[in-house]
Amino acid sequence: MVQISAVEKLFTVIDNTATILQDELSCTYLEAVAETGENLFQNTILQEEISELSKKRIQKEYTHVNLGQCSAEEIRKAYQLAALKGMREATQPNHEMTPDAVSIFVGYLVSKFTEGWKGFSIFDPAVGTANLLTTVLNQNQSKEIEAYGIDVDDLLIKVAYISANLQQHSIQFYNQDSLEPLYIEPMDIVVSDLPVGYYPNDIGAASFELHAKEGHSYAHHLFIEQSLKYTTAGGYLFFLVPNHLFTSEFAKELNPFLKEHAVIQGMIQLPLSLFKNEKAAKSIFIIQKKGPEVKAPKQALLANLPKFSNQTAMTGIIKQIDDWFKQEKLEINQ
Repeated sequence: MVQISAVEKLFTVIDNTATILQDELSCTYLEAVAETGENLFQNTILQEEISELSKKRIQKEYTHVNLGQCSAEEIRKAYQLAALKGMREATQPNHEMTPDAVSIFVGYLVSKFTEGWKGFSIFDPAVGTANLLTTVLNQNQSKEIEAYGIDVDDLLIKVAYISANLQQHSIQFYNQDSLEPLYIEPMDIVVSDLPVGYYPNDIGAASFELHAKEGHSYAHHLFIEQSLKYTTAGGYLFFLVPNHLFTSEFAKELNPFLKEHAVIQGMIQLPLSLFKNEKAAKSIFIIQKKGPEVKAPKQALLANLPKFSNQTAMTGIIKQIDDWFKQEKLEINQ
């Protein structure tokens, strides 16, 4: 008999109940995922307008899982699988979810750069469904973390806070344009899969150093500037950026800006096999906001990641990263 994993079991329950709610409420699948997630969290069926038959079918599905026996990672994976299905149905280009393996790797990098820290504050200015942010939290559970997420899309924020509730993460979410003044204090850590493209609000962009002199500005450049503004001195920022970040038409403005406000800690290119086409390929860009105690690394952490499924090659990369950290600590202590 084939053993069904906890993730598969929970996903099946979320998927089946979301499909019932989608039909009953005449809403999108993603909206229904949020509805059933809220039911699971509240341990009751909140949709009074649905038929008694559907209520019974949904209730029967819920008896197949016990959230108390699931880890936060199992809940995250199951819920995000359903959210991913809903986002693919909606086919909105800026709503691509960060691949799981990448989120886990970013979580690993955050843990390496915050080694020895008792805790930290963190935010994602383009939080989406909070897959990246909650993955990082799940990998840093030994630390005391204050977390925030911001997104302009109200449905994605709803999915995000329900996901956070189910995983028992305390995250404050704000539904707003992240390139307007934010309601947060500066944070120690920023993680974000940056929205790539043009920012349509030229008037709003005009207040940024990195705004385009003519036409629309690059949203991902503005997100980098905004994130640095809301980072503490010496804080770290982990961005997923397009590989062409430093060869695009506005790179000549970005380079001096970064030189003035940050030190580059590393650039790790993700495997091309993760992306549908090479133009969409991304890297993990790690920078540190300048401050009195901040020193640039003797050599930035540069690496090309192999396929995540290639365990031997990945072990080699992890060793390379570990060696870099040991060397940097030696340099700092000398």
